[in-house]
Amino acid sequence: MASKLSGNGIYEGSRIILPEHREAYLNEMSVQERLGKPLLDEQEIQLIEEVIYQSYQQCCSVTLTVFNPFDDEKITGVITSIDRPNRTVKLVRRAEDYSWIKIEEIIAATL
Repeated sequence: MASKLSGNGIYEGSRIILPEHREAYLNEMSVQERLGKPLLDEQEIQLIEEVIYQSYQQCCSVTLTVFNPFDDEKITGVITSIDRPNRTVKLVRRAEDYSWIKIEEIIAATL
C-alpha cells in the first residue's frame, strides 16, 4: 500500500474547486482580458484628430469614445479648446458642464 505522504498524496485528493470559486475565477480572467487598451494605427489616429479639429473649427457636435478599463464611455459635445502641448481637448456638453480629455485616451470619434 502506497503512503499518502509520498508523491504529493495528501494534496492530490483535496483538489476540489467549488462552483462559486470557479465562476469568480472565470469572471476575473474575463476582466483581465478586457483591461488592455486597443492599439490604433496611424490612419485611425489621423481620422480621430481630423474629427476633433472639424468640431473645433465648425462648433459642431462630436461623439468621442473614451477608453476606460472597465467600460468605454461615449461622450457627446462640442470641442471648444485644444491644448497641443498637453495633447488634451476641452469637450463642452452643456453650458457649464465640460471635461478635459487626453487625445491618447480617445479610441473613436464621429461627427
